[in-house]
Amino acid sequence: MIDAPAVHKLWPDAIAAIGGLTASARAGRGGVLVISAGPGEGRTTLLHAVADGHAHDWTVLTTTGYEDERGLPYASLRTLTGTGDALPFLLEAAQARPVLCLIDDAHLLDPESWRSISFAARRLGAGRVAIVLSVPAGAEPPGFDVHRLAPLSPAAARRILAAHCPDLAEDVAGTLVEIAAGHPGALADLARGLSPEQRRGYAPLPESLPPDSPLRRRLAAELDSLPAVTRELLLLAAAAPDAAPDTLLAAAPGDPGLADFGAAERRGLVTVTAAGVRFRGPLMRAVAYAEMPVARRRTAHAALAAVLESRGARLPALLQRAAATTGPDAALARELADAARSADPSVAAEARRYAAGLCPTPADRAALLLDAARSAWLAGRPHQAGLLIRRIPAAGGTARVRARALTAEMSLPESRPGARDVLLDVAAELAETDPGTALEALALAGESACRSGEQGRYAALARRVAAAEHGDEPPAVTLTFRHVAGLARIAEGDEQGAFVPLRRTVALADRVAEPGPLLRAATAGILIGDARRAAALAGRAAVLAREAGASVLVPQALELAALSGMASGDYAAANEAAMDGAAVARGTGQPVLAAGHLAVLAVLAALVGDRTTALHRIASAGDGPSRPLCEWALALLDLVDGRCQAAAERLLAVVTGPPGPGSALLRVAVVPHLLETAAQTGARSAVEPVAVAFDRWAGRTGQPAWLALRDRCRALRSDDSETAAGYFDAALGHEGDGGFPRAHTELLYGRLLRRSRRNVAARTHLRRAAETFQLLDAVPWAEQSVRELRAAGERVETPQPSGPALTAQQERIASLVAGGATNREVAQELHLSPRTVDHHLRNVFARLGVRSRTEMARMLTT
Repeated sequence: MIDAPAVHKLWPDAIAAIGGLTASARAGRGGVLVISAGPGEGRTTLLHAVADGHAHDWTVLTTTGYEDERGLPYASLRTLTGTGDALPFLLEAAQARPVLCLIDDAHLLDPESWRSISFAARRLGAGRVAIVLSVPAGAEPPGFDVHRLAPLSPAAARRILAAHCPDLAEDVAGTLVEIAAGHPGALADLARGLSPEQRRGYAPLPESLPPDSPLRRRLAAELDSLPAVTRELLLLAAAAPDAAPDTLLAAAPGDPGLADFGAAERRGLVTVTAAGVRFRGPLMRAVAYAEMPVARRRTAHAALAAVLESRGARLPALLQRAAATTGPDAALARELADAARSADPSVAAEARRYAAGLCPTPADRAALLLDAARSAWLAGRPHQAGLLIRRIPAAGGTARVRARALTAEMSLPESRPGARDVLLDVAAELAETDPGTALEALALAGESACRSGEQGRYAALARRVAAAEHGDEPPAVTLTFRHVAGLARIAEGDEQGAFVPLRRTVALADRVAEPGPLLRAATAGILIGDARRAAALAGRAAVLAREAGASVLVPQALELAALSGMASGDYAAANEAAMDGAAVARGTGQPVLAAGHLAVLAVLAALVGDRTTALHRIASAGDGPSRPLCEWALALLDLVDGRCQAAAERLLAVVTGPPGPGSALLRVAVVPHLLETAAQTGARSAVEPVAVAFDRWAGRTGQPAWLALRDRCRALRSDDSETAAGYFDAALGHEGDGGFPRAHTELLYGRLLRRSRRNVAARTHLRRAAETFQLLDAVPWAEQSVRELRAAGERVETPQPSGPALTAQQERIASLVAGGATNREVAQELHLSPRTVDHHLRNVFARLGVRSRTEMARMLTT
């Protein structure tokens, strides 16, 4: 049994819905809520937890409907109230204290009890009574509010598994979460049936619920009640989940028709469309397959293979042949491996897994298992990849070494300790015998080029691997050689020399159409300061990764796109990329990457002085590899509030800290803010080495945006106002520099001129700064500019919205609200707090001149 506090974490929306019901009932507005869910999805557990949570100050009444008691009039009602009339009993009991009625399996109540309870439910009026009914999905009674109990999130499912099996391996837990599909009952049954070897991932895991599972018996009973022809069709549908109905009918014995699916459709077990037959959930499909004897399964696979082959569906036919085959089959394994080369990663993983099982030799089996693991990881299933890696035999040759590299690569986004060391070890071991894998390992371990203690080793390994380059490699391989050469130059301390191979890396990207090499080119673009090019390459990598089904690479590409967009001053594009990336990272089970995107969003909010949003996103990101980005965001908020010393300490820690995700950009992007705080605290000498390094790097980039920031930093480092003014003029003279960075330069320049008593000139720059900050909705910065303007002698009214134009953030909020979303739903979608959404919505109303959500929606759609 799951305790009440855990239930609150597992189903927060359901708890909130019941909380709203009980709050109204306590205030004298009685009501009813129906909780709807499928078998094993937690209806009963939820009601038990609600009962426990209200026992101290409510009168809690409970009953359960039973099939074999439906013929006993008033049986359930007497269990609940002790009487034969619900309404007067409930209203009288509510005089003493509020009453909570919890009725599980309400669809099985005897008719007389149901009539009395439903009559009372519709006439509670001012009675302090709350009634919660639990029914299976599809059995909801009409006329009452219904809350559909959602499947558990992956994180919630893992908490249940941890409670049952604390020693469960991570990849085993991921597989069980996938099988259970959010059903708490299934998770408990699966965990209970594992052997010690299975819990650690060293024995094959079950593909369905164990035979003694109560949930499996319930699902099997639903299937057994179907006609034989329908059961046969569902077996075929379970064996080929992507097959169209006409394929299933052609493979079935006899001469069935579409109407034979009807019995299963009417009971809600499947949905049949032209595209395929979809089961009510993954568990139902797994049970439909597992309940059939092995011989019938193989017969079904063989029949499906014949039909698919006759229709030219080569790879699906091969997969069905493999499922029907017993024992080694080297020829079929070769066919599967060949077909997998052009398949998307999820299908390729399955094909290679089958091929490995058919291989007679350990070396071939090991190579295919490794390829299957990589495909599974790219498809966003790292838990499956981990289990496949464990199956690689000891006699697998270099596949075991390459498997170590893949394991390290999979852990890089989470910044797990030792991953780079493993990659360097693999590069050292394979530099001469398998230079391609060694090159990939060095490219992945690129952070080592910036870490003291690892730089010498990295440079030496890069020289060994470079000896294998012949000059006729494909563009993607040549690009990787140039990328590693640039990193090796950085490791050797030759930053100027690194620009040559890194620029060549970026140039080669136009000849590459693979997401992995494009991500390296985007990283090279960041290292040479070409943020716009880096953003374009990262965006292209994200598109290609999506098209190829390599979902695990999409959030990595979007993170680079967001960082590059932020560096180039395109905050709207950076915001879109980070929003998209956070959603994709969560969907593919990459919480660390999701936190990285939230940290980028926090910086974007802090840049414009949106404290509430920034702090909300920082809290959501938590501690971890993205913490330096969060520290940058906090430093920006300190800077807005005038806490320059605190900001300086945070920024200096970011610059001098160890390399991490995004550190190549972070270490240069924070320098202008660091020098600004140092100038205001009189600590310029302490950051002079950082300033000099930034000055040199920015000059080498040749990019207007970085050159403008370099000149701004020179102004901040100057000892006299005339020299500083010259540098500020130079900073504002660079073409292509605009938006927030330019407005910030205008503010700093205007402040310098005002303090030098050059008020007329100061007002020009301060006015421009105020206008730009207003346009960007950077309210605190606009207010600072206005204060400086007033101090310079200009009479300025409080900034007002200049017209109906909305900021990018306001447009997103307005669009979602116009589409019917609540403030809470908007907050969840955009990673904001509800309070921030409310604030932005009021500003939208003011800008558009409307008074309600309806008026706003009408204006936006006309």
